[in-house]
Amino acid sequence: MRPYEARPRAVARRPGAKPTFSNLFRLAERSAVHLEMRDAYMQSDPSYQAWRAGERNRVEDNDPAARAWLRLMAETTGRGVRVRRARICSVPESDYIRFEHHVTDANVRAGEEVRWLPRRYASDLMVPGNDFWVFDDRLVVFLHFSGDGELSPEGDEERTTDAALVSMCSTAFEAVWARALPHGKHKLS
Repeated sequence: MRPYEARPRAVARRPGAKPTFSNLFRLAERSAVHLEMRDAYMQSDPSYQAWRAGERNRVEDNDPAARAWLRLMAETTGRGVRVRRARICSVPESDYIRFEHHVTDANVRAGEEVRWLPRRYASDLMVPGNDFWVFDDRLVVFLHFSGDGELSPEGDEERTTDAALVSMCSTAFEAVWARALPHGKHKLS
């Protein structure tokens, strides 16, 4: 076996019996934290394509009645669960990061706390090789993307409750969070 094929035993592909990704938020009791480190995601997303075409402040991007993610965040944070998202991004920002910055106001209104860290200020931080979510300091969900930012056709997520990996991801997130600027203070270049 080649070294990159080895994977920790505690990390498993998402079996059908596990809660859906959305249900992980419904099951969260205290916290959900997310670290994003890519400069582009899901470029096929219709909202991103509309934004690139000059459409701004669409109902589909800002209204919880039209955007399932916003409803889920409002429901989750409304139960007292703290949801935080930290983004490490290159400067100058990619078009996709500019789009994310534009639609993040709606995430914040739905209860998410979002911070931004220019990549140059993350050089001395140790972070995992993939984006991830940590739920209640018990479960890590690693997200896998193809080179162009689409969800990986080989499997888009891996879940683990391995205490060492949970601790590593939580520590990495908190290091980025401590250094990053809140969304309202982060200005694009």
